[in-house]
Order: sequence, then structure tokens, then C-alpha cells
Amino acid sequence: MKPKQIVILILAVLLLIILLQNTQVISFHILFWTLRMSQIILMVIVIILSFALGYFSHYLVRRRKAPRTPKP
Repeated sequence: MKPKQIVILILAVLLLIILLQNTQVISFHILFWTLRMSQIILMVIVIILSFALGYFSHYLVRRRKAPRTPKP
């Protein structure tokens, strides 16, 4: 295995351990609403949103730096 794959595997296992240790039900407030859900679900939602935001911002930066071809 390549070193990058080993690091990704170790980080995935650590993330899984952290998620499995946080299974209690929590309540949190967003403006006027109070939501109750398992902490593991909230953490998964935050992780997915963070990944998507990072990927999208990288896409925008890469797109902005791409050279534009002149029109003939």
C-alpha cells in the first residue's frame, strides 16, 4: 500500500472510533427550533457538509485559475 492510502485508512478508522463513542441524544437550537437527534448523526452531517464545502471551494478556485482560451 502507498503511504497516502495508509494515512487515509488510519484517519478513517479514527473517525469511525470517534463517531461510535458519541451515540447519545443531544438537543440543539437553531433560531426558533429545538432539534433532538443522535450526536453521531449530527457529526456525520457536519463531516459531509464540510467535505462538500471544501470540494466546492477547491473547484471554484481551480476554475478561476484556469487559463481562458481567446475567441477566434
